[in-house]
Amino acid sequence: MARFDRYLLSQLLTLFGFFSLVLVLVYWVNRAVVLFDRLISNGQSALVFLEFTALSLPNVIRVVLPVSAFAASVYVANRMRSESELVVIQAAGFSPRRLARPVAVFGLFCATVTMVLTHLLVPVSVGRLDQRSAEIAQDVTAGLLTDGEFLHPTDDVTVFIREITPRVELLGLFLSDARDPARHVTYSAQRGLLVRADEGPRLVMFSGLVQNLNQATGRLAVTRFDRFAFDISDLVEIVPDADRSADEVPTWELLDPSAALEAETNDTRQELLLQGHERFTQALAALVTPLVGFSVMMLGGFSRFNAWRPIVGAVCALIGIELVDNLAADLILSGAPWPLAYLSTLLGLALTVLVLWIAGRPRGPIFAGEAAA
Repeated sequence: MARFDRYLLSQLLTLFGFFSLVLVLVYWVNRAVVLFDRLISNGQSALVFLEFTALSLPNVIRVVLPVSAFAASVYVANRMRSESELVVIQAAGFSPRRLARPVAVFGLFCATVTMVLTHLLVPVSVGRLDQRSAEIAQDVTAGLLTDGEFLHPTDDVTVFIREITPRVELLGLFLSDARDPARHVTYSAQRGLLVRADEGPRLVMFSGLVQNLNQATGRLAVTRFDRFAFDISDLVEIVPDADRSADEVPTWELLDPSAALEAETNDTRQELLLQGHERFTQALAALVTPLVGFSVMMLGGFSRFNAWRPIVGAVCALIGIELVDNLAADLILSGAPWPLAYLSTLLGLALTVLVLWIAGRPRGPIFAGEAAA
């Protein structure tokens, strides 16, 4: 590559890394607050929180990459035009199309990274995340095994455990069940165990008593027991083993979905086809967005002031491409052929070629109000 190409590419990659880091952090913080509250309140450790965070990152990165690539190309183009670097390089004989060559290389790099994410990392991470979510939801001990505290696993139910031994034996057990308005039942036992059964999880209590208070009559019935099993399936969230979602299905299955896959994912053939081809269009978007942003910035001439005009034009162009993509997705879901999924990509490439051709014609800047540097 020529020295200028390497220089421009290094600028794009540097700003791309910066914008990607900022957007990923913003997106991650918004999700991490909810995730942290849910996991910690269920008794999970910080390691589980970190594991869930790591598994969610590939999907987050996939979402922000095209936006980061667009922001990097617009920022670099605006800085170079405001500092008259583009004036110098064009005076040396570089046309707008020639200037866009390192941007195209940068777009190919972004598209390759996005392709790896959409086809490999995201399906694997989503599948593992769903699996771990089901495992944690089925871990009935996580939300109940906290000694020395009054716990409320659900409304009108209170659980207290005095001590938990290293063998996960519950000592000094108290359970109050007021879910039935007609009666209030209190269980107390010297010790207890949490066990799993085919019908659901059970809390087995030993050497205790049951106090049943009839709310209508005010009478209290006390029953002693040596062993008593209490069904706690209503107190914890038990998630059954679920089928795969479309997000974790390999791309080759989505491109030719079978009837069994439709039944497993509960999605129609058109929805599965659309998601399969969207994995390609998302990678192509990482190629198109920086080209569109850079080419539109070339229409503004070379000014130190009024930079907002070409920037707004680039953003509007990107919004228009996204609207076309959403329209094509709706048409495909309505029964249109799947090649429409690539309409926004073709539109973006055609717009880039057209804008670079216009920018190369000696007619002055398109965006009025620009003063030549």
